[in-house]
Amino acid sequence: MIEIRKKLKASRAAYNIAVKGELKLPFDARQKSRLRAQLASGEEVGLMLPRGEVLRGGDLVVASDGRVIEVVAEPEAVLHVTCQTPEDLLRAAYHLGNRHVPVQVGEGFLRLAADHVLENMLTGLGATVASMQSPFEPEAGAYGHAGEGSGHARHEEGSGPGKIHHYGESHDHGHDQAHEEEHVHGPGCSHDHGQAHASNEEHEHEHEHEHEHEHEHEHEHGPHCDHGHKH
Repeated sequence: MIEIRKKLKASRAAYNIAVKGELKLPFDARQKSRLRAQLASGEEVGLMLPRGEVLRGGDLVVASDGRVIEVVAEPEAVLHVTCQTPEDLLRAAYHLGNRHVPVQVGEGFLRLAADHVLENMLTGLGATVASMQSPFEPEAGAYGHAGEGSGHARHEEGSGPGKIHHYGESHDHGHDQAHEEEHVHGPGCSHDHGQAHASNEEHEHEHEHEHEHEHEHEHEHGPHCDHGHKH
């Protein structure tokens, strides 16, 4: 079984790249960095891409034997959404986005993976929803890679999309922990340092007491000493 570990970054238009295989996958499989699949020829491959990598139709990947393989977006069950007015279509997009649903945006339409609950919601909003088989290429996350293009030209350049968030996915990226680690405790810090200050004052007091005690023992008693010695 051959392995696929990286996506080709070279521009397909700039180089004469010989493609020697096709890997057809639905969108759900193209989001996975670890996957066993088959080429169009029937040959088994193991996908071992960097975490978070999303493959798009038209992307080129490199196999462990040196072959360049093209990724093909396999047609799958989707909902094709249209509305009578642009405002209604925007409203439908808003409600889908509010549920973090991956959505493909086209000229006058939206597409999403087939889902009966979402279909009923869209119908209730007045949208026209049709079931169909089509390649599914939803929008990438807005905070993915800066400077992304759109359409097939983007895929040829090899610039991968950002992570696509799903409904119910947690967005806690550890900001609180990072803030806590980077915080510098200065004069204006509002944190409660009372215990630490008390400890420092106590330590200074003990140090002063020890210093006075040592001074008393080190004193030399001479003829002019006024400590009340009996002669």
